[in-house]
Parts: sequence; structure tokens; C-alpha cells
Amino acid sequence: MNMQTGQVEADDLDAQNFSVVSVQRRVFSRSNIGAIFVNRQVGMFRRPSYLDKPGFSDYDRNLGLEFNLASANNLWTGKAMVLKSFNPREEGSGLAHAANLRYTSGNLYWNWQHEYVSENYTAEVGFVPRTGFYKVHPSVGYLFFPKSKKILSHGPELNSRMFFDTDFAQTDNETWLAYRVRFRTQSNLVVWGARDFIQLLQPFDPTNFSGETLDAGTAHTWYAWGTEYSSKPQSVFTYAFSNRFGGYFADGKRYNVTGEMGYRFQPYFSLTLNANYNEIHLPEAWGITRFWLVGPRLDLTLTNTFFITAFVQYNEQIENINVNTRLQWRFKPASDIFLVFTDNYLPAPFYAKDRSIALKFTYWWNI
Repeated sequence: MNMQTGQVEADDLDAQNFSVVSVQRRVFSRSNIGAIFVNRQVGMFRRPSYLDKPGFSDYDRNLGLEFNLASANNLWTGKAMVLKSFNPREEGSGLAHAANLRYTSGNLYWNWQHEYVSENYTAEVGFVPRTGFYKVHPSVGYLFFPKSKKILSHGPELNSRMFFDTDFAQTDNETWLAYRVRFRTQSNLVVWGARDFIQLLQPFDPTNFSGETLDAGTAHTWYAWGTEYSSKPQSVFTYAFSNRFGGYFADGKRYNVTGEMGYRFQPYFSLTLNANYNEIHLPEAWGITRFWLVGPRLDLTLTNTFFITAFVQYNEQIENINVNTRLQWRFKPASDIFLVFTDNYLPAPFYAKDRSIALKFTYWWNI
């Protein structure tokens, strides 16, 4: 893929070129190995003056290798990858690597995942939410298959997600124990309990809009429990709900209830409505905070090659209404043209904050 952007003189930004090249080859019976190169380059036509300012660079590059594992007997699946970044602002450049390995055999299944991102790793053609950490996430579960007319399987599952800094000091630990029940109708029920530990790396507002923050470096521990249920997906009327009750930052409490309903008017269109209610109880600086997230969605099938998707998202927390409409034309198998309209509105008084339109073209080419 190659993309060329224009110059923005008002911001003293030169034209930039973005390129991605990837190759993949199958190995063994069902596995594959691949390589990827990602490049951002500025100064294609002149030396931009902003290169003399701190925080700007004329290029950012990533070179990576990836191995995807799928054993012939389907007992083992996994993925391992390594990425090396090159940026003139970062001495020695950075490194990121990760691996995931899963074993599934009858009743028993377990999974191991780890990630590492160095402090000076960069990926400007993309998004790196956090650098300078190790992440470890093991999980194990066991399934019982009873001779029941209603229950297909059930069993416990234990997960632990831990983050460490580059000195191996723990900054996050989320451990939860769940019990899962799958019914023969393919509906699912989950009951879980969790313990959370978080040491803040920077000031943080636990309500996301009050302006009051907790200090960086403070440690917070709490316990919570919840349930989740989703109905059988093959029905024309589907529904799901979940709840969460328990602790929160600063010895507070957080209560959450989420619900979703959907109906399919086959074969033409489907309607979905989801709603999310949160109530947060914190010390005096924040008090009690309540807010809703609501989002209806419409999926319309005009022909077997032309589709329309439209959804509205109301976010009371940030006082925003988002309207997104997408037109899709599948002109060939796995090849599409998308036209997307996006609007953001302020709820009261109701007026448009911004609008955008995007055109995307994808083509599947067999060589």
C-alpha cells in the first residue's frame, strides 16, 4: 500500500509518503510466516523547516517478522512477532515483541500471552498507547460436558493480566475467576469475580470529565463481581445484558448495567439498540457521577452486493451525538467500495460540531 499526502503550509507540514509492504508464506501443514515493512517519509520535495524543531523527524520505519502457528491436529495455535523501529529522534531505536500460545484438548484449555514494548519504540504509522512495559497474561480453564438436554458445557476459568515496568516493578494486576455456561441453543451465561490493582503512571480523572485528578504514582485496589448473558444468535430476536458491581479508584464504588436488543427483518434489514448506564461513587472532590451511553443501529441489505449501515451514538459523558452512515458496494468477491459520512453534534443546543466524508477502495487480487 502507498499513500501520498499534500503539504499543509499553515502548520508548516511537508508532503508525506506512507508505504506498507508485507509478504507471507505457508510453512508446515497449517502455519505461516510473514514479514512487514512500514515507512513514513517526509521531505519528498523540499526540506521542511519543522525538522529543526524538537519532536519532529523526517522518517519513521518499522521492520517486523511474524509466525502464526496452527498444528495439524488443531491442539496448538499461536502467534509470535517482533518489530524493530527506526527513528532519527530515538537513539538506538526501539523494539517490540509479543507471543501468544493456546492449547485446547477436550476438557482442558490454557493460554499464555506476553508483550514487551521498549521505552523508545515508535510506530508513527499507527498508534502505540503505552511504551516501556512488559505484559503477561496467563489463563486456564476446564469444561464439563454433561448429559443434559439444555446445557452443552460449563466450567471455571482463571485469568490474570499483569503489567511491569522495565525494572520489573508491577504497575497493574487484574485477576478474575469466571464460571461459564453454554447452552445447547448457543446462548451463554457468565458469572465472574475480580480483583484489580492499578498504580497510576500519570494524573487520572476517574470520571473522565470532572477535571479533578488522582495523583500519579498512587496505588488503588478493589474487588468487583458481575454477570453476562447473551441469547441464542440464530433467533430473529436477540438480546444480551451484563452488570458490574464493586469497587473503583480512591476506595469508591462503580455500578454498571448494559443491555442490547436486536431484531432481524429477514432478509432485508436488522435493528439493534444498546444502552449502557454507569454510576460512580467517589470521595467529596467528585461525588456521585451518572451517565448514559445509547446507540441504535440499522443494517440494510438492498441487494446481494449493496449495503447500508447507519448508527447513532449518544455519549452523555462527553456530551456528544455521533451519526455514522456507511454505503458499501461489493463489486467483486472480497472487493469493496465504501463511502462513509460522519457527523458529530452537541446535544443541547443541537448543532453540528464537525462533519467528514471518506471514500475507501479495497480489491482482492489473486496472483
